[in-house]
Amino acid sequence: MIEPLIRTIEVPCSQKNAFEVFLDKMDSWWPLGKFTVSAMAGQPARAIRVDARLGGKIVEVGSDGTEVVWGNILTLDRHSRLVMEFHIPRPGDVVTARPLLELDFVALGPTQTQVTLRQSNFEALGEMGAPVRGGYDFGWKMIFEGGYRAACGG
Repeated sequence: MIEPLIRTIEVPCSQKNAFEVFLDKMDSWWPLGKFTVSAMAGQPARAIRVDARLGGKIVEVGSDGTEVVWGNILTLDRHSRLVMEFHIPRPGDVVTARPLLELDFVALGPTQTQVTLRQSNFEALGEMGAPVRGGYDFGWKMIFEGGYRAACGG
């Protein structure tokens, strides 16, 4: 078993806002020029489109308009819990399975929220599971603890 990745941060905004920034405004804080399929191929992505509903998809729109599915939403408890299958593949990879990404949003006060990110089931990626986990370990530090926190006002 590959150890799950767990990150917990506090953000200076309401629980509702923390959730909405994460899901509904993802391309405002996600580094489109660094951690996208398009960026791995040499150009920043144009956008990330999120269909914020149960079964909805998270889709990268590449620099050339090509769309790559990053995942799909499995659980959507607005403002408190989000669960999705989530993986950003390398250019040209065929994705048959994805790790699980779970986020819990807990109000600590009217303008303070604790957000816990847990990514697991790296085994779904076979022999690439352990190296991919290492990549996400590095990436979430920059993206979640940096970009997302800043987008929430921190």
